[in-house]
Amino acid sequence: MEKTETIRDKVLLVGLSSPVLKKEENADESTLEELSALVETAGAETVGMMLQNRPSPDPRTFIGEGKVAEAKLYCENTGATMVIFDNDLSPSQMRVLTELLGVQVLDRCALILDIFAQRARTKEGRLQVELAQYQYLLPRLTGMWTHLERQAGTSGKGPIGSKGPGETQLETDRRHIHRKIDKLKADLEEVRRVRGTQRQRRQKNEIPVVAVVGYTNAGKSTLLNRLTGAGIPANDRLFDTLDTTSRLLTVSDTLDVVISDTVGFIRKLPHQLVEAFKATLEELEYADLLLHVIDVSNPEWQQQAQVVENLIMELGAGELPRIDVFNKCDRLPPGEIMPHGEDIVTISARTGAGVEDLLKKIADRLDSGTRRCVLHLPYDKGGLLDMLYREAKVESVEYGETIDVTAVCTPRVLGRVAPYAEQPQ
Repeated sequence: MEKTETIRDKVLLVGLSSPVLKKEENADESTLEELSALVETAGAETVGMMLQNRPSPDPRTFIGEGKVAEAKLYCENTGATMVIFDNDLSPSQMRVLTELLGVQVLDRCALILDIFAQRARTKEGRLQVELAQYQYLLPRLTGMWTHLERQAGTSGKGPIGSKGPGETQLETDRRHIHRKIDKLKADLEEVRRVRGTQRQRRQKNEIPVVAVVGYTNAGKSTLLNRLTGAGIPANDRLFDTLDTTSRLLTVSDTLDVVISDTVGFIRKLPHQLVEAFKATLEELEYADLLLHVIDVSNPEWQQQAQVVENLIMELGAGELPRIDVFNKCDRLPPGEIMPHGEDIVTISARTGAGVEDLLKKIADRLDSGTRRCVLHLPYDKGGLLDMLYREAKVESVEYGETIDVTAVCTPRVLGRVAPYAEQPQ
């Protein structure tokens, strides 16, 4: 999983479809197209695609000897320097295919990990990617060291009790990786602890949290930029945001929320990444509202939305209230019928169309009875002013016959200061 240099790798994509594989494990033309977009994101270039149909995967080469010979010839003719499979390969299959094809072989999981390694910016993001890479690498060590084991005579034919350097190295590497994984997990627990402290502070301030989720490249970062002017890079490529970005958003004159952008979801997301990214995605569990951003201009938006739905359920956030935000409506042909409903809004984050409707829906869903009020506090009740600074949003204070305070108060705070509130005319 090396980062690409200026010279772009030329990549042949290979996928297998078989009735014995689960539906989500099979490759088809659409998943190969998505894989091609991932290759582009990683900085390489797709030079061809091969889709193989078999009753069952070949245990040794996955796609069968004949297809391997065809792929080898294709690599020689196109100058391909790498073959990437849309399916998960076992360590031994990856090793055999590398030997037979004479070029580097990766699977979809390895490619996604490579992109995450390139894109992660914060310490937390890098920790999560490193953990996922080590968890991916661990079961593949045996395959990587097989050539040394053969040379070292550890096949049972050597002297009794002999341990060749290959096996020793393998065990050393395993121990080293296990230590690294334990250290990374401890570091991530510390990140979770810090996040928990920040969350408690937000809860004490009663600031609702809105989490933006969606399939990768659905337009989440563009929407966050539109709403908050956050200045997050919003490029038309997969996995552009890998670290959760949180910003304060004023929805209305009585409602502020913390809005968080999250990593994009994708089909066949490596299991290690679902686990490793819990520290980022656990924000979903504590959110008060989810905005599920859907790229309605993508012909496969329904399948993509289902992938996100499944991952939300897996992360334990299925019961949270949500608004489905159908984005990129400006890319649809005129007259196209859009989805509609109580918790659905159609927008274009790029042009700003529909964003006001979205803000209104957010305000309606999170309206907790917070109100702006004018208070006239007697001077012997000055302690209430301290409480207002702690638990409300104080906008102005004037000292006259009484302490005149304009503040945005939650129902709980309003209950405590009600005797001093100016009654509306």
